[in-house]
Amino acid sequence: MKMAELKKAVAEKAEMSQSDANQVIKACFEAISDALGNGETVQLPGFGTFSLGERAARTGRNPQTGAEIQIAASKSVKFKAGKALKDSLNG
Repeated sequence: MKMAELKKAVAEKAEMSQSDANQVIKACFEAISDALGNGETVQLPGFGTFSLGERAARTGRNPQTGAEIQIAASKSVKFKAGKALKDSLNG
C-alpha cells in the first residue's frame, strides 16, 4: 500500500476528506518519529510496539575486493507486532 492508498483508506474509514486524512497520517508519523528520536518506545495496543535498537560498530568486508571496512555504530527502528494484529493476519 502506498501513501495515496493509505490516505484514501483512512479518509473512507474515518469519513473525512483525503486532505484531513493526510494531515492526520503525517501528524501520527511525526509523533512516532519524535518519540523514537527521544529514545522513547511507542506502544499502540492491538497493533504493535516501535522501539529504538542500536547496532554496534563492526568490521565488514567489501564484497568486490574482500577488503575489510569499518562499519560505524548506528540506530535502527524495531517493530514488534501486537497480538491483535498477529491474530487478524493468521485468521
